[in-house]
Amino acid sequence: MANDGQPEYESVLCVKPEVNVYRIPPRASNRAIRAADWKLDAPDWTGRMRLTARGKVAYVKLEDKLSGELFAQAPVDEFPGIAVETVSDSSRYFVLRIQDDNGRSAFIGIGFGDRGDAFDFNVALQDHFKWVKQEMEFTKQAQAPDSTPKLDLGFKEGQTITLNIGQSKKKDRSRPQSSGGFGLLPPPPGGKLAPPPSSRSTNHAIQPSAGGSDSGSLLDLDSSNSNSLAPSSSDTTASSDLWGDFDPVSSK
Repeated sequence: MANDGQPEYESVLCVKPEVNVYRIPPRASNRAIRAADWKLDAPDWTGRMRLTARGKVAYVKLEDKLSGELFAQAPVDEFPGIAVETVSDSSRYFVLRIQDDNGRSAFIGIGFGDRGDAFDFNVALQDHFKWVKQEMEFTKQAQAPDSTPKLDLGFKEGQTITLNIGQSKKKDRSRPQSSGGFGLLPPPPGGKLAPPPSSRSTNHAIQPSAGGSDSGSLLDLDSSNSNSLAPSSSDTTASSDLWGDFDPVSSK
């Protein structure tokens, strides 16, 4: 088979090594199918089940375990549907509508010995037809014209736009004022602060004279420094008088 000039490949969806086939009685109208009506202890055929897909159609193939010879197959166009039906009294049994190459069809019953195998078979069919449904929706969306209005973000003829990059306005910052209403003095022009006074100037207090020039202040500074370094003669005499009251001890 081909689709748009391209061949359709057959993919394997599920394989189960053992499945039982049963002949089922004619279906009564308005009655659910029950596996208990089959001869479950005496299956009519036992073999391998292989679920494949080619395009949108899935195929349930019943094959011989050893040779792989095809015993019967059931093409499935939809699920759930008439091609594969579940029974009302068990989750391990299904009804298949098999078809031959001439188009003749018949209904048979199949059953799995393990409940997990039946679950895998059911889920594989569901996943395949979910994919088919999505593919159909994608195809419809691709073929249907887009009726939603499109937003036109292009410039009209003669329309321009202005961009201000790197030209931010500088905000005037008001200087903080003290509680007395006087403004703070600006920093010095050079941006450097005066160094703190040295330790020597803090140890010696200098008292400027009442009058005189700057040279007099410097002379006073020199005299004060010289007085602090060299003790006066009066101080030396006073210290010697303190010890003069004591007579030297004569050695005996």
